[in-house]
Amino acid sequence: MRLLEEYLRSEIQEMLENGIRLTTIGDTEALKKPMKTILRETIAKTAHNHDMILNLALNYGGRDEIVGAVQDLLNDIRRGTLADQEVTKDLFSRYLDTAGLPDPDLLIRTSGEYRISNFLLWQSAYTEFYYTDVLWPDFNRDETVPGDHRVPAPERRFGLTSDQIHGGDKNDVSS
Repeated sequence: MRLLEEYLRSEIQEMLENGIRLTTIGDTEALKKPMKTILRETIAKTAHNHDMILNLALNYGGRDEIVGAVQDLLNDIRRGTLADQEVTKDLFSRYLDTAGLPDPDLLIRTSGEYRISNFLLWQSAYTEFYYTDVLWPDFNRDETVPGDHRVPAPERRFGLTSDQIHGGDKNDVSS
């Protein structure tokens, strides 16, 4: 956490100059006071930036996020501000820590790990995964992906086949 504090202090000017807004997901209330203070200050100073979002996962777990979202949703139903018939996938997404942010198109898993480790469980339903043995500190833009030499833009199919997306019959799911 000391490294994160140092980073936030040293990079605040760059975030402001480049229009980067800092957000977080996870239980930041459990962090120690000095970390919470610098975090809140940085979030407040960058709140007006809209060119890029830097979203830090701090004290975050996907299962905790989903349980918290269910609890908040149930509380709204009990209060009468929401009817259970109104609950949809889109509505549920608004109760998650990432509400208002797009689901990730690509998740890069470094260090040879082949698991998602309780990370963005709901949001990664249609995410493309890229696995590499390169360790995170050494991962950079020059990291190559087999066949492309760069990370490819994924084709977003949302459960359909390529044929269905590119002119096939969307109702034909037998492919």
